[in-house]
Amino acid sequence: MLWTVNRIIRKFSTSSNYYQNKLRLALIGQSLFGQEVYTNLRKQGHKVVGVFTVPDRDGKADPLAVVAEKDGTPVFKFPRWRVKGKPITEVVEAYKAVGAELNVMPFCSQFIPMNVIDHPAHGSIIYHPSILPLHRGASAINWTLIQGDKKAGFSIFWADDGLDTGPILLQRECSVEPNDTVDSLYNRFLFPEGIKAMVESVQLIADGKATRVPQTEEGASYEGIQKKSNSKVNLAQPAEAIHNWIRGHDKVPGAWTVIDGQTVTLYGSSMLGESVAAGQPLEIEGASQAGVVTKNGLVLYGSDSKALMVKNLQFEDGKMISAAKYFSSGDTARVELTDDEKKIAEEIRDIWKGILSNVAAIEETTDFFKSGAASMDVVRLVEEIKQRCVGLQLQNEDVYMATTFQDFIQMFVRRLRGEDQEEEMVIDYATKDVNNMTVKMPWQCFINGKFEDAENGKTANTINPADGSVICKVAYASVGDVDRAVAAAKEAFEVGPWGRMNPRDRGTLLYKLADLMEEHQEELATIESIDSGAVYTLALKTHIGMSIQTFRYFAGWCDKIQGKTIPINQARPNRNLTFTKKEPLGVCAIVIPWNYPLMMLAWKSAACLAAGNTLVLKPAQVTPLSALKFAELTVKAGIPKGVINIVPGSGGMVGQRMSDHPDIRKLGFTGSTPIGKQIMKSCALSNLKKVSLELGGKSPLIIFSDCDMDKAVRMGMSSVFFNKGENCIAAGRLFVEESIHDEYIRRVVEEIKKMKVGDPLHRSTDHGPQNHKAHMDKLVEYCEVGVKEGATLVYGGKQVDRPGFFMQPTLFTDVEDHMFIAKEESFGPIMVVSKFKDGDIDGVLSRANDTEFGLASGVFTRDINKAMYVSERLDAGTVFVNTYNKTDVASPFGGFKQSGFGKDLGEDALNEYLRTKAVTVEY
Repeated sequence: MLWTVNRIIRKFSTSSNYYQNKLRLALIGQSLFGQEVYTNLRKQGHKVVGVFTVPDRDGKADPLAVVAEKDGTPVFKFPRWRVKGKPITEVVEAYKAVGAELNVMPFCSQFIPMNVIDHPAHGSIIYHPSILPLHRGASAINWTLIQGDKKAGFSIFWADDGLDTGPILLQRECSVEPNDTVDSLYNRFLFPEGIKAMVESVQLIADGKATRVPQTEEGASYEGIQKKSNSKVNLAQPAEAIHNWIRGHDKVPGAWTVIDGQTVTLYGSSMLGESVAAGQPLEIEGASQAGVVTKNGLVLYGSDSKALMVKNLQFEDGKMISAAKYFSSGDTARVELTDDEKKIAEEIRDIWKGILSNVAAIEETTDFFKSGAASMDVVRLVEEIKQRCVGLQLQNEDVYMATTFQDFIQMFVRRLRGEDQEEEMVIDYATKDVNNMTVKMPWQCFINGKFEDAENGKTANTINPADGSVICKVAYASVGDVDRAVAAAKEAFEVGPWGRMNPRDRGTLLYKLADLMEEHQEELATIESIDSGAVYTLALKTHIGMSIQTFRYFAGWCDKIQGKTIPINQARPNRNLTFTKKEPLGVCAIVIPWNYPLMMLAWKSAACLAAGNTLVLKPAQVTPLSALKFAELTVKAGIPKGVINIVPGSGGMVGQRMSDHPDIRKLGFTGSTPIGKQIMKSCALSNLKKVSLELGGKSPLIIFSDCDMDKAVRMGMSSVFFNKGENCIAAGRLFVEESIHDEYIRRVVEEIKKMKVGDPLHRSTDHGPQNHKAHMDKLVEYCEVGVKEGATLVYGGKQVDRPGFFMQPTLFTDVEDHMFIAKEESFGPIMVVSKFKDGDIDGVLSRANDTEFGLASGVFTRDINKAMYVSERLDAGTVFVNTYNKTDVASPFGGFKQSGFGKDLGEDALNEYLRTKAVTVEY
């Protein structure tokens, strides 16, 4: 009736090319893992002549049997292969009749006789989820975690008599993350890579290339299956050991302790940082100190006073609750079922009856576990319901938290109605029909995954510089908003999923974010254009395009951040190992400028996030809209709440609070040198937070007479007028060799006259409006000072007579070294040109370096020796030779002297958001 589903089954791609050598295979085993191995072996052209699996349970076939029967492959469901230690003749004969050349045993819970193991020409291979000879036995994955192993993996070995001691054919390994569980290890590595390895192993055998490496007994271990009786956790040990014990027993059989006189099983453990949220103390038997029930879960302390968090608790009656609700009554108003929901409930009752076949009738009070259900029954219940119900999110833990039929139905109906899901993000958009689209712009603060008004309710208008009109109101954050944002970022780093996430998974989220930015590229470029005045075509290619490239570049770095080993003097008779680890800093603050709003956000935040930090970002007060739209996309990408927080407002209030805040460990700033100095001072006085600064510039561009004149004119124009001069690395002063000076100026004037100044959304526009009125007025004043000091105004120098904040492209010549415009940055479309004597290389270098700024520089010459000589002596963080503005996401960017320190982009940028920890071990 209401129930349909398109069940999603993981698919694992292998090469579509068929190998030359094929084998006749018998698959002995079960489970979805066995099903995937079977499917992929057949894709490679191998012939599966028989599948030997377990009998149907309550009328339901094993997944391996299901797919094999559909394919018409012979399927045998023997309940056992031997009786009283002796093979069952009929079973063995039925097996031999299929004529297999190799037995493949991907996951097998039955004991297979040796006369079956050894029968095929190539014998038998079996999958084992550990790096043999370590952790032989049926609970290998569990013991990998219990023992705190740093490496996990699997072995494909030649089957033996069941003791996991056969020769090794193939092994693979992976790192164990600090908060890995049995499920995460299995899903991330053991399952997908194990399937590939089984297929690869069969082909190695078919090709005659398979090895048989005898197992060594050195380092060998055999651990039995853990039972509930021996899985009590010892709380009088370090926190990491407690954590390992809990996660190694999660979900079966479950590590337990005694709380308030009753046995309580602990699930969902993770290590915590230094900070622990406030909560209610809870005495726990055998613990070195009382636990704390917080809003996030139960905090336990080890004997070393370090802390871990437990997410869920299960009581003796089988009922599971969120650990955060231990002291809550847990009572929830019961929902009345609609007629359709009642029909669904009866269908679920039938599912319960099919599983609990020993129960005469499923009553409202029937308890799933007290009626004899086990962990595999939980999986079956969840999967049967998910198979029938469209889009329902149901987990195994839900069954443990609602063990009676009536509680389960209540939980199910709430889940079906969406009442138990996280609140959907609500956005109060400002909308605008512009550029042949309707742009939807968030305008509120973005804190802890939600858009909300500033604490004081204040707003400020953001202006379209093309006509001076109000685009919309934007939240004007207060100190309290910054504090809430920092608290959210701190919690996300210390106890949220971001801090526990596998780096590769973190990279996947950043890739997804980049994809969403690309999907919304036109909308983002339109917002950038109306909010900052950027020409739309430039916004599309550079402002947004490079932002997307930046996130993709740093997404690729997430799983490649690594330390190194260091040889040190040995402390005889012992030996030492020293290694370094690169660790995230924690909560970082980022303050960005108004000239490239989204691109500057990307340059800093992508590296910050790739390193594993969380952040609080303040966009420029006059250009906040693209940052807030970006915040919306981060939610769609699945970035956990609290990881990214955006607080628009003034630098004097929001920026200053970030500089002063004791929980912020790093501040990255792009802006003016005077503000950078103030930030650096505040960061030092507060908590010595790490700082990186990209500040003002007065970048020199030297043009020699032997240059390619066409290119020098074209690139010289770009060096000044790119992004209407609002460019941190803009050539603030051009030095042109005397013999070509006049010709160069003549050609520049010709090009300036061709420039189309106008609406930035028109595709033919070359030059849009300046960012805001105060800046426009400053540029006009700058030109007036230049004229007053005696420089020659060749072109422009005034505001364009039209609505908006348009400045004429401007050209000054005869600029002497002492003049204001020779020393100070305009940050606008003003070309400042000085000439230098022919052949005076050292003289022009001295003049070019006679500035307190050192962000960028450039040189044009056909003489490579001259180019190298000049580039070595220019005192700037970037030197362009026969080009300009050529930045790339892989190349580090940053200045010298009062242009700041620290790098954006490239591998160097990651180090701005990492700390290095040295670890020395004596052994």
